[in-house]
Amino acid sequence: MDPTEPSELVLLLVKIGFLALLWGFVLVAVRAVRLDMFGPTQRQRRRQPVAARAPAPAGRPPARVRPPRQDPRPPPPAPPAADATPTRLVVTKGHLAGTTIPLGPEGITIGRAPDSTLVLEDDFASGRHARLVPHDGQWFVEDLGSTNGTFLNRTKVTSPMPVPLGAPVRIGKTVLELHR
Repeated sequence: MDPTEPSELVLLLVKIGFLALLWGFVLVAVRAVRLDMFGPTQRQRRRQPVAARAPAPAGRPPARVRPPRQDPRPPPPAPPAADATPTRLVVTKGHLAGTTIPLGPEGITIGRAPDSTLVLEDDFASGRHARLVPHDGQWFVEDLGSTNGTFLNRTKVTSPMPVPLGAPVRIGKTVLELHR
Protein backbone atom coordinates (compact mmCIF):
# COMPACT_ATOMS: atom_id res chain seq x y z
CA MET A 1 0.00 0.00 0.00
CA ASP A 2 1.30 3.44 -0.95
CA PRO A 3 1.63 5.77 2.11
CA THR A 4 0.29 8.76 0.08
CA GLU A 5 -3.08 7.08 -0.64
CA PRO A 6 -5.86 7.77 1.86
CA SER A 7 -7.05 4.81 3.86
CA GLU A 8 -10.38 3.15 3.23
CA LEU A 9 -11.70 4.55 6.53
CA VAL A 10 -10.99 8.15 5.46
CA LEU A 11 -12.71 7.59 2.09
CA LEU A 12 -15.73 6.07 3.84
CA LEU A 13 -15.97 9.05 6.21
CA VAL A 14 -15.76 11.53 3.30
CA LYS A 15 -18.52 9.63 1.44
CA ILE A 16 -20.75 9.65 4.54
CA GLY A 17 -20.09 13.38 5.06
CA PHE A 18 -21.09 14.22 1.48
CA LEU A 19 -24.19 12.03 1.77
CA ALA A 20 -25.23 13.79 5.01
CA LEU A 21 -24.69 17.19 3.38
CA LEU A 22 -26.82 16.15 0.39
CA TRP A 23 -29.66 14.93 2.63
CA GLY A 24 -29.50 18.17 4.62
CA PHE A 25 -29.94 20.15 1.40
CA VAL A 26 -32.88 17.95 0.33
CA LEU A 27 -34.62 18.42 3.72
CA VAL A 28 -34.18 22.21 3.60
CA ALA A 29 -35.58 22.30 0.05
CA VAL A 30 -38.59 20.14 1.01
CA ARG A 31 -39.28 22.40 4.02
CA ALA A 32 -39.18 25.52 1.84
CA VAL A 33 -41.60 24.01 -0.69
CA ARG A 34 -43.92 22.86 2.12
CA LEU A 35 -43.98 26.34 3.70
CA ASP A 36 -44.72 27.92 0.34
CA MET A 37 -47.58 25.52 -0.40
CA PHE A 38 -49.21 25.12 3.00
CA GLY A 39 -47.99 28.05 5.15
CA PRO A 40 -46.46 27.86 8.62
CA THR A 41 -47.22 25.04 11.04
CA GLN A 42 -49.15 25.57 14.30
CA ARG A 43 -45.87 25.63 16.25
CA GLN A 44 -44.42 28.33 13.99
CA ARG A 45 -47.63 30.40 14.33
CA ARG A 46 -47.43 30.27 18.15
CA ARG A 47 -43.91 31.73 18.07
CA GLN A 48 -45.04 34.82 16.16
CA PRO A 49 -47.14 37.33 18.15
CA VAL A 50 -50.40 38.48 16.64
CA ALA A 51 -50.86 42.26 16.86
CA ALA A 52 -54.67 42.32 16.75
CA ARG A 53 -57.55 40.05 15.95
CA ALA A 54 -60.60 41.03 13.93
CA PRO A 55 -63.89 39.66 15.28
CA ALA A 56 -65.06 36.57 13.47
CA PRO A 57 -68.48 34.97 13.39
CA ALA A 58 -69.17 32.12 15.80
CA GLY A 59 -67.83 28.77 14.62
CA ARG A 60 -65.08 30.30 12.47
CA PRO A 61 -61.48 30.98 13.48
CA PRO A 62 -60.65 34.68 13.89
CA ALA A 63 -58.60 36.45 11.22
CA ARG A 64 -55.04 37.37 12.09
CA VAL A 65 -54.53 41.06 11.45
CA ARG A 66 -51.15 42.81 11.44
CA PRO A 67 -50.44 46.54 11.41
CA PRO A 68 -49.93 47.68 7.82
CA ARG A 69 -46.51 48.66 6.49
CA GLN A 70 -45.97 51.83 4.52
CA ASP A 71 -45.17 51.20 0.85
CA PRO A 72 -42.83 53.77 -0.74
CA ARG A 73 -44.34 53.29 -4.23
CA PRO A 74 -47.68 55.08 -4.66
CA PRO A 75 -50.18 53.73 -7.19
CA PRO A 76 -50.96 55.80 -10.29
CA PRO A 77 -53.21 58.80 -9.64
CA ALA A 78 -56.92 58.54 -10.30
CA PRO A 79 -59.89 60.83 -9.81
CA PRO A 80 -61.31 60.67 -6.28
CA ALA A 81 -64.75 59.21 -5.72
CA ALA A 82 -67.44 61.85 -5.29
CA ASP A 83 -69.40 60.60 -2.28
CA ALA A 84 -68.28 57.00 -1.81
CA THR A 85 -65.43 56.78 0.68
CA PRO A 86 -64.96 53.22 1.99
CA THR A 87 -64.29 52.80 5.72
CA ARG A 88 -63.91 49.02 6.01
CA LEU A 89 -62.80 45.91 4.16
CA VAL A 90 -65.23 42.99 4.47
CA VAL A 91 -64.48 39.33 3.64
CA THR A 92 -67.69 38.11 1.96
CA LYS A 93 -66.68 34.60 0.86
CA GLY A 94 -64.08 32.08 1.92
CA HIS A 95 -62.66 30.74 5.15
CA LEU A 96 -62.77 34.14 6.90
CA ALA A 97 -66.22 35.25 5.66
CA GLY A 98 -67.65 37.93 7.93
CA THR A 99 -64.28 39.36 8.94
CA THR A 100 -64.19 43.17 8.87
CA ILE A 101 -61.04 45.31 8.90
CA PRO A 102 -61.29 49.09 9.38
CA LEU A 103 -59.53 51.09 6.67
CA GLY A 104 -56.99 53.68 7.71
CA PRO A 105 -54.53 55.93 5.93
CA GLU A 106 -52.11 53.07 5.20
CA GLY A 107 -52.39 50.09 2.86
CA ILE A 108 -53.43 46.53 3.61
CA THR A 109 -51.33 43.54 2.54
CA ILE A 110 -53.14 40.27 1.86
CA GLY A 111 -51.68 36.77 1.66
CA ARG A 112 -50.63 33.66 3.56
CA ALA A 113 -47.46 35.22 5.03
CA PRO A 114 -47.73 35.76 8.79
CA ASP A 115 -46.69 39.41 8.46
CA SER A 116 -49.61 40.25 6.12
CA THR A 117 -52.30 42.59 7.42
CA LEU A 118 -54.98 40.04 6.46
CA VAL A 119 -53.59 36.51 6.75
CA LEU A 120 -55.51 34.12 4.47
CA GLU A 121 -55.64 30.40 5.06
CA ASP A 122 -56.38 29.75 1.41
CA ASP A 123 -54.39 27.19 -0.59
CA PHE A 124 -54.79 29.33 -3.72
CA ALA A 125 -53.31 32.49 -2.14
CA SER A 126 -49.60 33.29 -2.31
CA GLY A 127 -47.51 34.32 0.67
CA ARG A 128 -47.60 37.96 -0.42
CA HIS A 129 -50.54 37.92 -2.79
CA ALA A 130 -51.97 41.44 -3.14
CA ARG A 131 -52.35 44.78 -1.43
CA LEU A 132 -54.95 47.51 -1.16
CA VAL A 133 -53.58 51.06 -0.99
CA PRO A 134 -55.29 54.44 -0.67
CA HIS A 135 -54.39 57.27 -3.04
CA ASP A 136 -56.18 60.61 -3.39
CA GLY A 137 -59.32 59.39 -1.59
CA GLN A 138 -59.62 56.19 -3.61
CA TRP A 139 -58.47 52.62 -2.91
CA PHE A 140 -56.44 50.61 -5.42
CA VAL A 141 -55.79 46.86 -5.59
CA GLU A 142 -52.42 45.62 -6.80
CA ASP A 143 -51.32 42.04 -7.42
CA LEU A 144 -47.87 41.33 -5.95
CA GLY A 145 -46.81 38.70 -8.50
CA SER A 146 -49.05 35.96 -7.15
CA THR A 147 -49.21 32.53 -8.75
CA ASN A 148 -53.00 32.35 -9.22
CA GLY A 149 -53.73 36.05 -9.76
CA THR A 150 -56.00 38.65 -8.20
CA PHE A 151 -59.35 39.48 -9.81
CA LEU A 152 -61.48 42.64 -9.60
CA ASN A 153 -65.01 42.14 -10.99
CA ARG A 154 -63.79 39.02 -12.85
CA THR A 155 -60.97 41.02 -14.48
CA LYS A 156 -57.41 39.91 -13.75
CA VAL A 157 -55.41 42.64 -12.00
CA THR A 158 -52.19 43.27 -13.94
CA SER A 159 -51.53 46.81 -12.69
CA PRO A 160 -52.97 48.89 -9.83
CA MET A 161 -56.73 49.25 -10.40
CA PRO A 162 -59.24 51.46 -8.54
CA VAL A 163 -61.70 49.47 -6.41
CA PRO A 164 -65.29 50.80 -6.37
CA LEU A 165 -67.52 50.28 -3.31
CA GLY A 166 -68.98 46.76 -3.24
CA ALA A 167 -66.85 45.47 -6.14
CA PRO A 168 -65.66 41.91 -5.45
CA VAL A 169 -61.90 41.38 -5.20
CA ARG A 170 -61.15 37.64 -5.46
CA ILE A 171 -57.98 36.06 -4.14
CA GLY A 172 -58.20 32.28 -4.48
CA LYS A 173 -61.45 31.22 -2.79
CA THR A 174 -61.61 34.43 -0.73
CA VAL A 175 -63.72 37.40 -1.86
CA LEU A 176 -63.25 40.89 -0.36
CA GLU A 177 -65.31 44.06 -0.75
CA LEU A 178 -64.91 47.67 0.29
CA HIS A 179 -67.88 49.05 2.27
CA ARG A 180 -68.79 52.36 3.91
